[in-house]
Amino acid sequence: MARAKQTGIALAAALLIAGLTTGSAAAAPTTTTCGGTNAVTTLTGSVGDAGDTYMIQCPAGTWNGTLFLFSHGYVVPGTPKNPATDASDQPTATWLLDNGYALAGSSYGTEGWAVASALSDQIATLNFFAATYGQPSHTIAWGQSLGGMITAGLIQDDPGRFSAALPECGVLSGGVATWNTALDAEFAFQQLIDPSVKVVNIPTSPSTAPASNLAGAETAAAIAQGSLQGRARLALVAALGDTPGWFTPGSPEPGPTDYTDQEQNQFDWASEVTFPFVFDFRADLETKAGGNPSWNTGVNYFADLAKSADLKEVVALYKEAGLSLTKDLQTLNSAPRISADPSAVAYLARNVAYNGEISVPVLTMHTIGDGLVVPENEQAYRAVVDRAGHGNLLRQLFVARAGHCAFTPAEEITSIQVLLNRLATGHWNVPDPATLNTEAAALTGTGDNPAPPAFASYNPPPYLRPYDLAPFFGGGPDRIVP
Repeated sequence: MARAKQTGIALAAALLIAGLTTGSAAAAPTTTTCGGTNAVTTLTGSVGDAGDTYMIQCPAGTWNGTLFLFSHGYVVPGTPKNPATDASDQPTATWLLDNGYALAGSSYGTEGWAVASALSDQIATLNFFAATYGQPSHTIAWGQSLGGMITAGLIQDDPGRFSAALPECGVLSGGVATWNTALDAEFAFQQLIDPSVKVVNIPTSPSTAPASNLAGAETAAAIAQGSLQGRARLALVAALGDTPGWFTPGSPEPGPTDYTDQEQNQFDWASEVTFPFVFDFRADLETKAGGNPSWNTGVNYFADLAKSADLKEVVALYKEAGLSLTKDLQTLNSAPRISADPSAVAYLARNVAYNGEISVPVLTMHTIGDGLVVPENEQAYRAVVDRAGHGNLLRQLFVARAGHCAFTPAEEITSIQVLLNRLATGHWNVPDPATLNTEAAALTGTGDNPAPPAFASYNPPPYLRPYDLAPFFGGGPDRIVP
């Protein structure tokens, strides 16, 4: 594979290979050598809990001492395959291996909300790598979606094992905040569109109950989408989750007042992506947590909508439909509320919520049109890290594209180079978006890049229902469970 042009941040890989490992080379391998065999080698086997697996790849040339540990994303509950994965995509994996890096990653002991298993399995994989090849000089945690959340959890729980982290499109508001936000949208849907749908304590018997709950919600949503009144209320549901009005990667972003297109895209996010999580897969979460970990006691839906990125859209669509937004918000505020099971909240806070105590450089990346893990997650993470006094260790990149984790290999590699440059030089050198796009466009041999680089300046709005562990490690602004 052709190498990147050695310009700007692309020098990061060369710096790391040539200089970063100087004086801090990996310990001598205990049983075998990683790399230097003139062909990429792949090692697989079992690790951690029974049935969990690992995947390790060593470069064809000399290993430079740095290991990338990848955490993969959510696997639908009941899916028979949950394979170990060691990279986000093959072109990025090939680039890393060509440049002397080793790769590793594990499967998880369960599907669905697999955070608890993933955290232990990934550390077990690190331990196995060290026992087999020697201790890496540097270990970089990275991952996407739920794997981005796991990445941030790894460096929080085991900071001494990692040199840097790259959580991508990550659930960085943490588990409690994520499912509280989901509950707000579910609750509005139940109160205003489909009173029959279950929003918490979703039955698991018979085994088809969660899927039936989802089917009912999807039918009700499709009916609502057929009228102006229904579309206005679906827009309110979307706004309480800050769902962006941009759905299809490669499509132009709707204009700021294209409210009809925005709502259609939000409906697409709901019907094709998010509804299965909130009306079906929540049952898996509740089973693992031992109860319902979400609540809306004390929530003022007037105040939440006022902070939403989608406020203007909702106001416009309610006006077009001839509906009273005030009346619907009063309906939400006066409806009986949902309390959480404290032990389930504790489970979800462990798996995982954040305290902001990072001790290594962290670079995040997010698409701004992500309706599954909304970009406001980045604001939530930034807030807790800043509050803990470690904002100097965190930088965030944004890509102007619709889709969840919809990055091209060139954007992946460019973000990796920024992080490697930080490790090599000891300070951040994050170019402006135009320069990042130039650097990404200069990469050659990185496989299929279906779109031109789209790094952009972006300041995500505030996360609506934050929850973190910063104050006294007891929870953030929404930490009290009434």
